[in-house]
Amino acid sequence: MAGRQQHAATDINDWTRSDEYHNSFLIPKDEVLDAVVKKNKEQGLPDIAVSAAQGKFLNLLVRSLGAKRILELGTLGGYSTIWLARDLAADGSVLTLEIDPHNAKVAEDNFKLAGLQDKITVVVGPAAESLAVLQPEQPFDLVFIDADKPSNVIYYKEAKRLLRSGGVIIVDNVVRYGRVADPEYSDGNVEGVRKLLHALKDDNEVDATTIGTVGEKGYDGFIYAIRK
Repeated sequence: MAGRQQHAATDINDWTRSDEYHNSFLIPKDEVLDAVVKKNKEQGLPDIAVSAAQGKFLNLLVRSLGAKRILELGTLGGYSTIWLARDLAADGSVLTLEIDPHNAKVAEDNFKLAGLQDKITVVVGPAAESLAVLQPEQPFDLVFIDADKPSNVIYYKEAKRLLRSGGVIIVDNVVRYGRVADPEYSDGNVEGVRKLLHALKDDNEVDATTIGTVGEKGYDGFIYAIRK
C-alpha cells in the first residue's frame, strides 16, 4: 500500500477538496441526509458529526460484518446512526446513547425522516450510567464510540463486555491533529485517548490499530479493534 510520492504541505482546504472529489464518484446525492444535516444546523447542534465519507465507511462496515446488533455512543443528531442503520437486515437494530435530550429529540425526528424509527432506539442520559445497566439478550456485533473523549476507557471496557467474539469496536477522534502523539500537548480529550491506548496495549482480549484520516473534518483518525 505504500508507494513513493512527492510530498507537499497540505491543509484542510486540500483535504476538503479531495473528499468532495472522491465523494462525487462514490457517494450519490442523498436528499434525506442533506435534510438531516440542514435540520441539525437549524437546531443549533455542533458540526461534529462524521463526514459523508466516514458515514459511508460505517455503512460498508455494517454490511461487511453482516452486523445485526449495533451499539452507538454519542447520537448527536443521528447522522452517523442513519448510516449505521440503513442496510441492516430486517431483524437488525441500533441502540444509540445520547446525553442531551435536545439532541436526542432532533435525532428521533431525523430517524422518522429517514424511515428508520423502527430500527433505532435512543437512550437519553450519561452513557456510562446507561452502559452499566445494559444487559442485552445477545451481544452486539459492532460498537461505534463517538462520545466524550475523557470517558473513552470506561466506554471501551463496557463495549468489550457487550461485544461478541469477533465483533468490532470503532473509537472515533483518536488522532486529533497529531496532538495525542505530542508530549508537549495536553487536554482532557487528548488524555482520554492516551489512557485508552494504554488500556489497549495491555489488553490481550482485543487486537487493534489506529487509522489516521484527513478530510473535510480535518486531521484525525479512529481505532479499529476486534474482540478475540
